[in-house]
Amino acid sequence: MAHRLQIRLLTWDVKDTLLRLRHPLGEEYATKARAHGLEVEPSALEQGFRQAYRAQSHSFPNYGLSHGLTSHQWWLDVVLQTFHLAGVQDAQAVAPIAEQLYKDFSHPCTWQVLDGAEDTLRECRTRGLRLGVISNFDRRLEGILGGLGLREHFDFVLTSEAAGWPKPDPRIFQEALRLAHMEPVVAAHVGDNYLCDYQGPRAVGMHSFLVVGPQALDPVVRDSVPKEHILPSLAHLLPALDCLEGSTPGL
Repeated sequence: MAHRLQIRLLTWDVKDTLLRLRHPLGEEYATKARAHGLEVEPSALEQGFRQAYRAQSHSFPNYGLSHGLTSHQWWLDVVLQTFHLAGVQDAQAVAPIAEQLYKDFSHPCTWQVLDGAEDTLRECRTRGLRLGVISNFDRRLEGILGGLGLREHFDFVLTSEAAGWPKPDPRIFQEALRLAHMEPVVAAHVGDNYLCDYQGPRAVGMHSFLVVGPQALDPVVRDSVPKEHILPSLAHLLPALDCLEGSTPGL
């Protein structure tokens, strides 16, 4: 007779799963620039950031730790390059803005908890689940979660900076399992990124759920992720867990 699956550990992505920026990034950057006497269009900063972040992540992955950078310096470089791409050539004028933005993005008031996040975490705790964070984030995350009242829900917070590997590298999921003293078959991960949060944990034998929101599904996601693993909102998580636990392990 097959044993009933029971999930004991639930790990979480953070950005755009539990939290999001209170204001669009381009607006945040433009507001700080204006306070320092620079007028830059938010849309130009938004586009510049996407390019700068992608290039920096490619050249110096996971905050450039293996290249001798700190996450602080890594982010300052991203901001400098963002403004450069948005048409601001004076790096000296941008340097204090970059420092201010780094501090501001450390503050909980820059972030907001997504609808349903706190209730879902509380309900998971009531069920007796152990909870942890696995996030491609830097050392500021603990303080942000604490300031927003979410840190108390988690047994551990594992960032890519602390682990030394970013999702979807299997080693960060294996480290989380080690911290929790759990086998992958009784663990599930929740997040909004198909590669990092859905495929990544499955590569080490964990279960996973993909938070997609109300928007139309990407064809790759639609064709490769079973509908019972897709969460239109966090309110769908516990029913999805019930469905998973009602299935036969290995099937």
